[in-house]
Amino acid sequence: MSDLASILEFAVGTARQAGELTRHYFQTDFQIDIKADSSPVTIADRESEQLMRRLIAEKYPTHSILGEEYGETNPGSSHRWILDPIDGTFSFVRGVPLYGVMMGLEIEGQAVLGVVNFPALGEIVYAAQGQGCFLNGKPTHVSTVSQLSDALVVSGNVPKGADGPFWRIHQQAKAFRGWSDCYAHTLVATGRAEIALDPEMNLWDNAALLPILLEAGGTFTDYQGQTTIYGESAISTNGLLFEQVMALIK
Repeated sequence: MSDLASILEFAVGTARQAGELTRHYFQTDFQIDIKADSSPVTIADRESEQLMRRLIAEKYPTHSILGEEYGETNPGSSHRWILDPIDGTFSFVRGVPLYGVMMGLEIEGQAVLGVVNFPALGEIVYAAQGQGCFLNGKPTHVSTVSQLSDALVVSGNVPKGADGPFWRIHQQAKAFRGWSDCYAHTLVATGRAEIALDPEMNLWDNAALLPILLEAGGTFTDYQGQTTIYGESAISTNGLLFEQVMALIK
């Protein structure tokens, strides 16, 4: 993995280009289609993924690519890119700037690199195994808050029921805010929040976030406490609060 630094540089540049493409459509009049799972998709999602796929294929023709909109190509490679061309499409179509362009990389089944670009905010967060985590080119890390009663909890989705892990954590934390989707988790990685909760996640949501949180000194797990990108839920913490959070989750 000695070439991870150069691969990360490529990924950051690619995510920036895809982000600029989405900004061309952001807060304009574009068509919104509804997918089979009832989630929205736009021309910006499709063109963003097509651009990333093209740049990856040109630079690394032997790598596999899995994306939310166009499935998997060239399966079986030791290197697999996992793409979410717009995470937070609901925010995007509403003109809310809290959406991200996400790129993750697996090598031999291990998530080792992640980039999340927030083009409408002018923020980009990225990390690679052993390289550290960065916000706009500067090293960043999780907070040092060690008590749940002092913690800020963020989440893109709030359960409708009155019970469950979310509400147990919410009741003991200092504050809660509902910042969207991947932005919630990068707030934890950059020390601006302590806990991010997501009860429903997909592989392309998780792939970039795990290396970012780990390199920032935090944790990224599913609701069972497993460090994985294959979980259907996700919890990010600053590490110091992980055991307190998991005690309430379980």
